[in-house]
Amino acid sequence: MSKKTIAAISTPLGEGGIGVIRISGEEAILIADKVFKSVSGKTLCSFAGYSALLGHVYDGENMLDEAVATVFLAPKSYTGENVCELSCHGGRYVLSAVLRAVLKNGAVMAAPGEFTKRAFLNGKLDLVEAESVMGLISAKGEEELKLQLAAKNGRTREETDKIEALLLELSSNFAAYSDYPDEDLPELSQENFVRLCKEARTRLKKLIETYDSGRVLREGVSTAIIGKPNVGKSTLMNFLSGESRSIVTEVAGTTRDVIENTVKCGEIVLSLADTAGIRRTEDCVKSVGVNLAKERLLSAQLVLAVFDASCPLEKDDLEIIDLLKRENTVVVLNKEDKGSVLKEADFEGYKVVFLSAKEGYGKQALEAAVLEITGAARLDPDSAILLSERQLDTVTKAYDAVCEAEKLILSGYTIDAVGVCIDEALNQLYTLDGRRATNEVADEVFRRFCVGK
Repeated sequence: MSKKTIAAISTPLGEGGIGVIRISGEEAILIADKVFKSVSGKTLCSFAGYSALLGHVYDGENMLDEAVATVFLAPKSYTGENVCELSCHGGRYVLSAVLRAVLKNGAVMAAPGEFTKRAFLNGKLDLVEAESVMGLISAKGEEELKLQLAAKNGRTREETDKIEALLLELSSNFAAYSDYPDEDLPELSQENFVRLCKEARTRLKKLIETYDSGRVLREGVSTAIIGKPNVGKSTLMNFLSGESRSIVTEVAGTTRDVIENTVKCGEIVLSLADTAGIRRTEDCVKSVGVNLAKERLLSAQLVLAVFDASCPLEKDDLEIIDLLKRENTVVVLNKEDKGSVLKEADFEGYKVVFLSAKEGYGKQALEAAVLEITGAARLDPDSAILLSERQLDTVTKAYDAVCEAEKLILSGYTIDAVGVCIDEALNQLYTLDGRRATNEVADEVFRRFCVGK
């Protein structure tokens, strides 16, 4: 790790009440003292950690701004190094000028994510916790924020520690068996080996299953609004958007193309597509829209299938039902304000929601249904969860290795062969939290960070 003292603007560039220049490294306090003069005349080097001074920042003899300097001494800082933060007025020019003065006096510009990378290398965070830092910054809702906080607070590490304990017990039992193969001890039996493998495998599988549900909260869901003409698809689009994105008229077939928008449905971001009404038609223009709607239906992660609750099902409705898949569809019975002749029993096996997009009620029920269908409702916001492709890849490899170990035990292979699989599983878990991560892995993680974090 570079011993150079680094600096960067740690708040977004733009106009704001406050902006922060962060300086980290062995000479952070010395460099800050070269540009900062306190009102009291005290130097930052004379201050203990977790202390602050009011003063002014200078570039030579030129005063740049009034500021508060905060001192954190190693190892009790975010990076584990000496850190000084200069809190100035939050203007683009003044922050850039203060940063230039800091760089002139011995600091170098921080690379993206370098502050957090130093925190990882100095043992302040493991790699999963470090990845969650950017997740906290980019969280789009309360539930995602809770998941990222759980990862930041070590919930994933707690779970992988339990899995590692099972694998280490297996490994030590293998070693004992190799030394004392004739001893009739319960912990050296095939049954115990299989039990430990099965428990580790089950925990790993449960961890893997959290990824897709968590991704829904992080990345959103591609969603298609499907239905025959004039059932209220465009009204539903506008209802969810909070604005008139789709044209709404009494004339059936107004929407002929796919109209897209991004909306928030409870805690989930929907990449929403309002499609043309699906029906039989001889009109070549309308048929293009119908075909586009069918393509969206097949490719969408989530389908909102809209039906007119006030009218009996017709042939076009039944043909649409035949196209749907239960696992990714919410049936929306719209126009409920007119009175409903349709029932949940008409859509057996589907998640059904009654609402009136025109009158503006039923949104909470729809939000709950979307959470359930996408799996996000099953997430425990205070539990272990995988939050990146890298994490998923390492845990999946650990799972595959444990499955192979269990298979070899049951097939009567030697302990040495099984031990190789257990060692591979442990190695993947050590890579997950960074204990055995290569420089390339760490660089890739922190490359995605913003400068200043």
